Amino acid sequence: MKLLLPYTMGLAGLLAYQPIQAKKPIRPVNFIVVYLDDMGYGDLTLTGAQGYKTPNIDKMAKEGVFFTSFYSPQAVSSASRAGLLTGCYPNRIGMSGAIDHTAKIGISEEEETIASVLKEKGYTCGAFGKWHLGYQKQFLPIHHGFDEFYGIPYSHDMSPNHPVTKNYYPPLPLIEGDEVIATSPDITQFTTKFTERTIDFIRRNKSHPFFAYLAQPLPHVPLAVSDKFKGKSKQGLYGDVMMEIDWSMGQILQALKDLKLDDNTLVIFTSDNGPWLNYGNHAGSTGGLREGKGTSYEGGQRLPCIMRWKGKIPEGLVCNNLASGIDILPTIATIAGAPLPKKKIDGVNILPLMMGNFEENPRKSFLYYYRRNSLEAVRNETFKLVFNHPGRTYEGFLPGKDGMPGGANENFNFTGGLYDMRRDPGERYDVSKMYPEIVEKLELIAREAREDLGDDIAGSQGKNRRSPGRVKE
Repeated sequence: MKLLLPYTMGLAGLLAYQPIQAKKPIRPVNFIVVYLDDMGYGDLTLTGAQGYKTPNIDKMAKEGVFFTSFYSPQAVSSASRAGLLTGCYPNRIGMSGAIDHTAKIGISEEEETIASVLKEKGYTCGAFGKWHLGYQKQFLPIHHGFDEFYGIPYSHDMSPNHPVTKNYYPPLPLIEGDEVIATSPDITQFTTKFTERTIDFIRRNKSHPFFAYLAQPLPHVPLAVSDKFKGKSKQGLYGDVMMEIDWSMGQILQALKDLKLDDNTLVIFTSDNGPWLNYGNHAGSTGGLREGKGTSYEGGQRLPCIMRWKGKIPEGLVCNNLASGIDILPTIATIAGAPLPKKKIDGVNILPLMMGNFEENPRKSFLYYYRRNSLEAVRNETFKLVFNHPGRTYEGFLPGKDGMPGGANENFNFTGGLYDMRRDPGERYDVSKMYPEIVEKLELIAREAREDLGDDIAGSQGKNRRSPGRVKE
């Protein structure tokens, strides 16, 4: 009955329900989103990792809900982060690819982020780690709803640390607020430093509602780890890095316990996209899914997602329903009682799934966009339809080793097909001829998407796309 009562009472009842004898004041819910960089579906113990263990993350899953069919907004860094923070398909708001130091665009000031939405309810918001939505001051977190930022503006390989293009990038800046406070920071300290700053933020805001966004730059290449985890795994440097990331999650969860914030803090853990497979032993694992980062096949966008909210989310749930990073904003807004962004978003509220009500399916379909605005695939709850498209493939090439990339074809002509996600998550068997009626249903979803968002492959502009922010001269 304890689990059923909140469903019948609705969200207000869930948040307000207290035994009469307790007479405790209702506390607003805090939110922590941890977003890794290039972690694959198979990089946790619970998804098959070998040579190292992730006990803290595994425990988090045992104490909450593990989403098995969770998709990043897009299979590349800037676009994925734009989708996470705005609740929109990245191409709706003009964001694509991975922005570097030459870009003249970033997140528009007209877009509302999770932080912007929560500010309406009095939340203090902090961002730590990698931003990657524009490096000029106007695009940085403190100008998009966040009160604090400590981190780097883009990927740490966009620097002289790049394994191949060493003379193209300037020294990597470390930013506090919107000012550069150092260049070429020690990347071996990234996981530790950004974790410590996040915990400090939590401690300073323990008495009022907060949102902490910890975007760890790792396990993106070049890999780096602190001395406390160097050489600790049986999976080389990549395993060491994942062990330190697991340590980081343990530190955050312990801090919540110590500060007695466990029961009113929702913690979400996932990644921006799948592994960069051509880096070989410095890349993660897709857990057997096809292709990886930079592709619309499952290895590029299907990722582990764990949500923990002690005492609210029933322990040990496994959710196989469809969900995405674009759903986090509307879900957080619903829990906080905050208004949704004024402009159209694409995310849906997945709170019922978080609470174990798997009979509901808030997300009926998902669109796999890539490159500037190419619709490469669509899926519903069961089937995925991939369209003919040029794209990246790692198959047929030897991977790299010890930080150097191997081969890949960036313009391979993929032949589309229909795949049954229940029986063939590896996308190996085209069953389009067996299920023409399913193809027709998914084609309808695609036609509606092309009208709304456009499709470069089909030559459609789309009616409802918005422009990114542009540098103010």
